[in-house]
Amino acid sequence: MSDAPELVILNGAVLTFDDAQPRAEAVAVRGGTVLAVGTTSEIRALAGPHTREVDAAGGTVMPGIIDSHVHLFGGSVELGYLDLGGLQGDDAVIPVVRARSAEEPDSRLLFGVQADYAMFAQGHRTTRHDLDRVMPDRPFAMFSADHHTIWANTRALEAAGLLEGGATEPGSEIVMGEDGLAEGELREPGAYAKVLSMTPHGGRDLAGLVTGKDPEPAATPAERARDLDALRRGLAHCAAHGITGLHNMDGNFYTMELLAELEANGELSCRTEVPFHFKAVDGPDRFAEAEEMRARWASDRLWCNRVKMFMDGVIESRTALMLRPYPGSDLSGDAVFEPDAFNAACVEADARGFQIATHAIGDLAVRRTLDGYAAARAANGVRDARHRIEHIETLDPADLPRFHELGVVASYQPGHAPFGHIFPPEALAPHLHDDQKALAYAWQTLRDEGNAVCFSTDWPVIKLDPMATLRAAVAPLSMPAQWRDQRQTLMDALRSMTADNAWLEFSEARKGRLAPGMAADIVVMRDDLEAMDPERFEETGAAVTICGGAVTYAA
Repeated sequence: MSDAPELVILNGAVLTFDDAQPRAEAVAVRGGTVLAVGTTSEIRALAGPHTREVDAAGGTVMPGIIDSHVHLFGGSVELGYLDLGGLQGDDAVIPVVRARSAEEPDSRLLFGVQADYAMFAQGHRTTRHDLDRVMPDRPFAMFSADHHTIWANTRALEAAGLLEGGATEPGSEIVMGEDGLAEGELREPGAYAKVLSMTPHGGRDLAGLVTGKDPEPAATPAERARDLDALRRGLAHCAAHGITGLHNMDGNFYTMELLAELEANGELSCRTEVPFHFKAVDGPDRFAEAEEMRARWASDRLWCNRVKMFMDGVIESRTALMLRPYPGSDLSGDAVFEPDAFNAACVEADARGFQIATHAIGDLAVRRTLDGYAAARAANGVRDARHRIEHIETLDPADLPRFHELGVVASYQPGHAPFGHIFPPEALAPHLHDDQKALAYAWQTLRDEGNAVCFSTDWPVIKLDPMATLRAAVAPLSMPAQWRDQRQTLMDALRSMTADNAWLEFSEARKGRLAPGMAADIVVMRDDLEAMDPERFEETGAAVTICGGAVTYAA
C-alpha cells in the first residue's frame, strides 16, 4: 500500500482551528483522515502519481461545516414543494399558486412553503378566506417559514376534517371563528398534522417532529423509494454548501432506517445525528425507545445520542412562552410542557446519559428549560452533558448567568434575527416589549459571558446557506437602539459553525480541526473569506466538499 496521500489540497488559505498550527497553505488526506498540514511545497512533495490534487486557488480551506440544527427530511422534501417565500399580496400570490395548480392537477392537496405571516397585508392575520380567494376550488394549504403554523383554505379544512375544529395536544391550537368554524390558522404540529398527511409525502417527512413516532400507516415500498430519493437530493444539497455534518432536530426509527440504507449504499454524504423526539404527551416508558435508537445506530456516519423536546412555539404567532403578556394583549404564549413534567423528562434523559436539546424561544420558556436542566443536575450530579437550548430569541437578564452556571450551550440561528438579512426587520418588533429587545438573539452577549455559542440554519425554516448565516452573524443590519449589537468576529462565527459544533456533538477529538489524525471533513471555499467584504459572503460558497476523505461535491 502506498504511503502517498490519496488527495492533496494546495494553494489555500487554510484555517485549521488547531492551536498548534492555526494557519497553513495545504492539506494532505489519506485513509479518510488528515495526513499532514503545511505549506504547498511541503504537501506537494508528499503526493504520488495517483494522488488527486485540488487547487484551492487562494480560497479558504477549513473543517467541513457542521449544521447543528436542521430538519433534514423535511428540508429535503421541500426542495420540491411550491416556494412562496417573499410573495406579498394577491397579485403576487395568486398567479404563482394557480400556475402550480395547473402543473399538479391530481395532487390531493396543493401545498406551499415559506409563507409569511403578513403575506396578505401588514398587520392582517391570514385566514381560510384569504386562501379561498387564492384557490377556491381545490384543497390548498401553506406552511409558515418557521413551520409552526399552517394556513388552510376551506376545501383543505374539510378534507382534513378540521373545519369544525377538533382535539389538539398541549401547545397547539385550531383557531376558531365566531361562526363556530375553523378560521384556517393551525398553530403547531398538534393542530396541523392532519393537513400534513395530505401532502405529497404524506407527512412522513415531518412525522419525527409532529409525533416523534413512525408514520402511520407505514410507508409502502413506492413511498419509501420516493422518500429515499428526496433524502438523496437533500444530502447533495447539503454537500453543495460545504456541509459535512448535520444535527437533525427531529427523528424517528423510520428516518433512521432510511438514512441507514443510504449509509449502507455509500450514499450518506453527510455525517448525521438524529435525536429521539420526546413529547409532552409521552410517558417515561418511551425512553426505552430512545435507548433502542441509540443502541441500533452508533456509527461515525449515523448515530443517536440526544433527546429533543419543545417548550413553546414562536413569537410571530404569539405561541412563544413569555414572562408577561405580549404588547397590547393578554396573551403570554402556550406551554408545550408543564414544569413538573419537563423537569421529570430532563432528569430521566440525563440519568440515561443523553444530551438534551430543547426548543425555547420566549423568556419564560428559556427559564423553564434552564430549570429542567438544573433539576437534572441536582438529581443526577454534575457531568459534561452539553445540554442545549435552541433559538433563545428572548432572554430575561436574571437568567443570563445561569447558562454558565449550568454549562448550557446557546444554540442560535443568526438568520432568524430581525437583523439577519432574511426576515423583514420590522416584523418582530410589535411582539416584544422594548426592554426585551436588549437580550433578543443575544449571541455575542452570551459569548462575552463565557458561554459556548453554536450556529446553524434551521433549514428549511431558512435557506441552507452557511454563508447567509455567516453574513447575519458578522455583518448584521443596524437596528434601533433598543437592540444590542450582536456582531461576531469572523473567526468566532466560523468556529461556531465548525470546531464548536464538533465539540457540541462530543466529537472534538476527531472532527472540527485540520490536524494529522483528524477526520478529513473539509470544505474548500471559492474565495478567501478573510479578504472578503462580509456583506458579500452570500456571493461565495463551496468549491469542493470532502467528507471522510471522499469528495462529495465539486463545483
